[in-house]
Amino acid sequence: MGEGEPERGLIILHPAFSAPARMSTWTDYLARSGARFDTDSFGVNFGVLHADAEALANGAVAVPLVHLGLVHATGNEVAGFLHNMFSSDVAGFGADAVQWTSFNTAQGRMLANFLLWRDGDGYSLAPAADLAPALLNKLSLYILRSHVRLVRPPPEQVLIGLAGPTAGDCLARAGLPVPGSDMRQLVSGVRRVIRLSDALFIVDLAADEAAPVFDALLSAGAAKSGTASWYLAIIRAGLPLVTAATKEAFVAQMLNFELIGGISFTKGCYPGQEIVARTQHLGKSKRRTYRLGLSAPSADVGVGAALYAPEFGEQVVGTIVNFAPLPRGGEALAVLQSGCVAMGGKIHVGAADGPFAEVLDLPYKVPS
Repeated sequence: MGEGEPERGLIILHPAFSAPARMSTWTDYLARSGARFDTDSFGVNFGVLHADAEALANGAVAVPLVHLGLVHATGNEVAGFLHNMFSSDVAGFGADAVQWTSFNTAQGRMLANFLLWRDGDGYSLAPAADLAPALLNKLSLYILRSHVRLVRPPPEQVLIGLAGPTAGDCLARAGLPVPGSDMRQLVSGVRRVIRLSDALFIVDLAADEAAPVFDALLSAGAAKSGTASWYLAIIRAGLPLVTAATKEAFVAQMLNFELIGGISFTKGCYPGQEIVARTQHLGKSKRRTYRLGLSAPSADVGVGAALYAPEFGEQVVGTIVNFAPLPRGGEALAVLQSGCVAMGGKIHVGAADGPFAEVLDLPYKVPS
């Protein structure tokens, strides 16, 4: 290995992968602020288990994104390596660009999906925290002799989500940069702001900067909120997140990934590419992601819960991918047989006679 060359295939896990409640500058601050950590879901709440729908509709919520892992990929060959591994066009990635992408099995099933962005000379990935160790282990099998490193970002980094119609105003009042268009990022010093939409942002910054920035966002008008609020925001935006409960359950089109820019059909091969391309060109995806609204609470509602329709009897017609509880019921993203939706029949959760779920609009059109 020449001088200045990266070590080949080195993998270091981000600290948050092992325990979201691990005490650090950031998590200690959150604990003092009343945060409660769920080690099963890698989520956080501040004494309220449901989403803050009022603030999401009329204001903004600030959410510690402890349910997301963070991986930093560097090295002389990192762009080509990631391009050959992921479903998106990493080779054509602009310096300020942000994109959705996925890492799939050879059979085209999603091992993980995540946001990807340029970070200095490398890239950052933000998968679900409960999938990050498996993702890194699987990626390591492909590194071989490539000049690629998958490492914990130094110093430890933190992600904060900001969602709601006044989110951009809160960022500006807190002295943070506001990207001018969707799926772009702006960096100011050690603080990076990623804009997913005009009402959905992620702040990426060092752990020792996180507490004062979070306080500034609250002072700027954002409401302190937990993971459920972030899930409600991405559910309404139609942005599904694969977690351990749904790993390897879906092909990319089932999660509408070509509709949100997570698939390139002009790039070369990557794991699962043949299945994903065949599904697209033959139009054989009979299952799609839809947004559901539940008016009644139920213990059977949660990620991985089965969905049923009267026309199909006891046959499972879908699966909940993400769920956000509300004081009365909740909202979900679910992969459903398109035929069930086309027929306009009732959808039931957990059992053929379980709670009724209504199909709600998404911000983009789902192909029939």
